This record gives sequence, C-alpha cells and structure tokens, in this order.
Amino acid sequence: MPDSEIDPKLLEILVCPLTKGPLRFDRQAQELISDQAGLAYPIRDGIPIMLVDEARSLDEASEG
Repeated sequence: MPDSEIDPKLLEILVCPLTKGPLRFDRQAQELISDQAGLAYPIRDGIPIMLVDEARSLDEASEG
C-alpha cells in the first residue's frame, strides 16, 4: 500500500494542539511534525490523530 498523502488545504489549517504552531508532513514516517512542541502526531488510515497523548516525542529519535 503506497504512503498516504495529506490534503494540502488540510495541512494549512491544522495546527499543533499544544503550541497552536504550524505542522509539517513527514511523508516517510506518516506523521505531522510540530517542531515547536517537539512532537510527531501519527496519521492512521489517512486521518491525523491530533492528540498530545498519542503523539511521539521527537526526543525519542535522538536518544540511544
């Protein structure tokens, strides 16, 4: 199954629920990244999961 795309218009209006800052789409990881919050929100079945509790900390990638 090919990677899903995010509608550019949707990406324009979505913001990080924690910082209200902009998000960028990581196509390979299928995540929306909030650089300000240091969080990555997952995209499941083409639906962004915009819950802080579901987000992955970007610090996890740099640890270990």
